[in-house]
Parts: sequence; structure tokens; C-alpha cells
Amino acid sequence: MKPVPFNYLCAYSLGEALHHLRNSEDTKVIAGGQSLMPMLNFRVVQPSLLVDISKLVELDFIRQESDEISIGALTRHSTVANSELVKKDLPVMHEALKHVAHLAIRNRGTIGGSLSHADPAAEYPMLSLLLDAKIYCESLDEKRVIPAKEFFAGSLSTVLAEDEILTQIRFPKIGSNTGWAFEEFAQRDGDFALVAVGILVDKSADGQIENVRIGMMGVGETALRLNSLEATLNRQPYSDGLLEEVIRGLSVLLSPNADLHASSEYRLYLAGQLLKRTFKAAWNMASTKK
Repeated sequence: MKPVPFNYLCAYSLGEALHHLRNSEDTKVIAGGQSLMPMLNFRVVQPSLLVDISKLVELDFIRQESDEISIGALTRHSTVANSELVKKDLPVMHEALKHVAHLAIRNRGTIGGSLSHADPAAEYPMLSLLLDAKIYCESLDEKRVIPAKEFFAGSLSTVLAEDEILTQIRFPKIGSNTGWAFEEFAQRDGDFALVAVGILVDKSADGQIENVRIGMMGVGETALRLNSLEATLNRQPYSDGLLEEVIRGLSVLLSPNADLHASSEYRLYLAGQLLKRTFKAAWNMASTKK
């Protein structure tokens, strides 16, 4: 397939890019292009203008902001994966990015593009929910900070306005006593995940579960944060029986779609098995707060 004809403009400032988004019809932003180009080729989207923001070096950064790690929207997947700050303060992200596609895509794709694309089987949307990220967006008129839990509207859909650009994402650091784990199942290395699970958990002095966070992807129209399971587990003493009870309850919470790659039942089974493995790994890693 070939895309429909379109005009192309390379922006050299954020203001210039926002101006064209505001004043041109049917405009799309392109940076790494790893999500947008296939959609263009299959004519899922048919813009009249592409605004290339890949030259906006001010949106390519990873830096510490007090107790948060701020990542610019144009930061490449490979840059995030190799960042010492991410490895130290966001280790679950460092682990998850080992599963992102293939080397060529990791070298071109951007974190902002992945979040804006909102694929339910992509790692960044789930990580942003798991880590309670704040997503910064700009238009000509205003700047907005959107909690990750309010950002994703559906499969391949977000609350970004047509004249807005995602500029940066801020992730709270993971505490040194917090246990974490991430696991993903795909049919082949680099393929989209059938299911993935991320866990963060703290351990109280008397061995109770605290501040547990559970993220999943591949089991819904968007990445998910399983708040009801978190409420069930919090302030409970850990036991294998409790974990098995929680896994049995997944069938009430999740209704995965069936497709060419897996049935709904198989995705549900995978979700339970990965939840069991990741929770145990995170719990064993967690250390009692002093």
C-alpha cells in the first residue's frame, strides 16, 4: 500500500509546529514515524499535511526533577533503555524496554510517539499508568498536565486535542525498598505482547502488602491499571492462597479480545500466570522499610 499524497513541513521550533497544527486542516505530527508510517501506508489515516518535529532537540532529554524523572517526548526508546537514571530510579521501565520491538524501531521510535499512538499492546502506556506518570502537553493557547490515568481514551485514542503536542512525561522515582517486576509474553522476540504485567509493591514491618500497583496490557482496549485488585491485596499478609484467590478473580475484571494471535481465554490464562510470577518476584525483592 501507498499513502495518499500529502504535504510535508519540517518544524524547527515548537511554536512553528503548533502554529501549523492550529492553522492547517487534517494535520498529523511525525517524529520517529514507527507507528504513523504503517497507518499512512494502509491509509488508516490520510492527512493533508505532515509536520515533522524530529528537529526539536529541546524535546529530547532525560533529567532528574527532584523526586521525578522527566523524559522529553522526542527521546528515542534506545536512549531511555540505556539511561543510567532510568536504570537506577525507574528499574521496571528499564526491564520493560528490553521487550520493545526490534533494534531499528528502538533507535527511531520515541516515547512521545508511543504514548500519543496509545496502542494497547505497547509498553509505554502501561508503564505510564503503573508509575502514575504526568503527561505534559502544549497548544498555542495553553499548557496542560494530564495524569496518565486520564490520558488514554480507547484503543489508539487519547485526550490530546488536534492542536496539541505531547512535550514531556514525568515519572515518580521508585523507592529503594519497593519491589518491582515486569514480564511479557509474545509469540516471537520483538512481536507485540499478547499479555504483559508490571508490579510495584512495598512490604510493611509486619509482612503486610502495601502500596501495590498492578499494570497490564494486551487484555483490553487500553493498557490497564487494576485498582480493584490493588485494593484487595493492600494491607493483607502475603500468602500463596491470597494470590491464587486474586488470580481466580481476574475473569470478572478482564474480557480480553480474541484475534488471530490468541483467544480471549488464552489471554486471560496468560494474565493470571504472569500476575502470579511477577507478584512473587516483586514481593521477594521488596525490603522492609526502616
